Amino acid sequence: MSKQLLLGDEAIAQAALDAGLSGVYAYPGTPSTEITEYIQTAAITTEKGIHNRWCSNEKTAMEAALGMSFAGKRSLVCMKHVGMNVAADCFINSAVTGVKGGIIVVAADDPSMHSSQNEQDSRFYGDFALIPMYEPSNQQEAYDMVYNGFAFSEQTGEPLLMRMVTRLAHSRSGVERKAQQPQNGVSFSDDPRQFILLPGNARKRYKLLLQHQDDFVKASENSPYNKYIDGPNKKLGIIACGIGYNYLMENYPEGCEFPVLKIGQYPLPKKQLMQLVEACDEILVLEDGQPFVEKQLKGCLGIGVKVKGRLDGTLSQDGELNPDSVARAVGKENKAEFAVPSLVEMRPPALCEGCGHRDMYTVLTEVLRTEYPSHKVFSDIGCYTLGANAPFNAIDSCVDMGASITMAKGASDAGVHPAVAVIGDSTFTHSGMTGLLDCVNENANVTIVISDNETTAMTGGQDSAGTGRLEAICAGIGVAPEHIRVVVPLKKNYEEMRQIIREEIEYRGVSVIIPRRECIQTLARKKRNK
Repeated sequence: MSKQLLLGDEAIAQAALDAGLSGVYAYPGTPSTEITEYIQTAAITTEKGIHNRWCSNEKTAMEAALGMSFAGKRSLVCMKHVGMNVAADCFINSAVTGVKGGIIVVAADDPSMHSSQNEQDSRFYGDFALIPMYEPSNQQEAYDMVYNGFAFSEQTGEPLLMRMVTRLAHSRSGVERKAQQPQNGVSFSDDPRQFILLPGNARKRYKLLLQHQDDFVKASENSPYNKYIDGPNKKLGIIACGIGYNYLMENYPEGCEFPVLKIGQYPLPKKQLMQLVEACDEILVLEDGQPFVEKQLKGCLGIGVKVKGRLDGTLSQDGELNPDSVARAVGKENKAEFAVPSLVEMRPPALCEGCGHRDMYTVLTEVLRTEYPSHKVFSDIGCYTLGANAPFNAIDSCVDMGASITMAKGASDAGVHPAVAVIGDSTFTHSGMTGLLDCVNENANVTIVISDNETTAMTGGQDSAGTGRLEAICAGIGVAPEHIRVVVPLKKNYEEMRQIIREEIEYRGVSVIIPRRECIQTLARKKRNK
């Protein structure tokens, strides 16, 4: 087959297409977005009728993929690491139901928080769910793992978790493709109660999952992605997980002097692990993310072997792993090839010139600061979060998808007035609607600004589930129609915006203001494509 130059994300997407994918289910989030976008634009997607529309959130994506698996077909679920928190309800339970058609769940982690709120490590989710996991070290492995992973999922009867990191997701390498497989036909489980998690049945399914744990370990021990590579210097043994193996080998282009256990599949391969431990005086764990493997070794070996890594300070507990930090960890001289020129200044992200969010914040902050000095503004995840920076300095919180509305409600319950929530259209349909229902049920004294740019702008302009229907959604949830106010955020409308904001703050109850103007980036893109 052909060789292509692909991003790590694109390698995953191409492998899924080549492996007979029937549907991809995802919510956009860096660094996972390109997987779904690649599938959406592939010719085979239209030709074979592969499902490729964005979902409202990661929970609905996971559930729809499980439904496709129920019907015997192969599905891919994609999200960034914090999306795993949203998908977790179905994800954890899907390990108990098991699968019919193969499911691969891709969690793209973001060490160093390049575009995220935290550095959580998705391997803990796979361990929690008791299912096998993949962690590729390069783009070819990412392709191979997904291509072969669907069959492995069907063989084990379990979903698989594939953990990526930003550097691998967004870097390119040559990838050798394999033969195109046909899609599975519709088929159903031989056990008609497999997917019914009533307690009596769930207990049986959970026992079955536990019984398979030894099989998963044996699969890891026999996996081509886990390799024991001997070395002459037994003073140190190195466990290199995922991309950490690449960083290690960058420091040893002629081969590492220490024994190395390369990890690409979990649970940990006990046979090779014990081989390394018995041969070496100390163990160094290289993993990009949290000390997932290091904690397991320190907690379960119990044989006095010294384990070094993030927990003992050999590597930093935060931030990305990289070739330089690995060099220091193995005692090599760290030579920087290039220095950053002193004239280079940091350029924090900012709202685009001409963005509707700018006009919204200009008027909102003017009214709040001059007329309501006790105000608090609770923001959310999206472009408008940049209202935290100068010149606006407009928001007081940003925690997770949808938290703006419910935090504003809680602050209002505590006596804060005015309590204002700022949320985007896509984030509102992702996780804000249930918070609004709580507000309506208690007639909370909150003012909710849904800043509508008619797209999911922060991740590149994907479709927004709420486009064209925000007013209907808010009215359907129970907001009084006269307190659902729509305005176009332009300078010529500033006085109208000021008056609407004042009126809705003064109203004692739930009010929604929708400043609506299309994202200037997607608008420019449409004009270019005409």
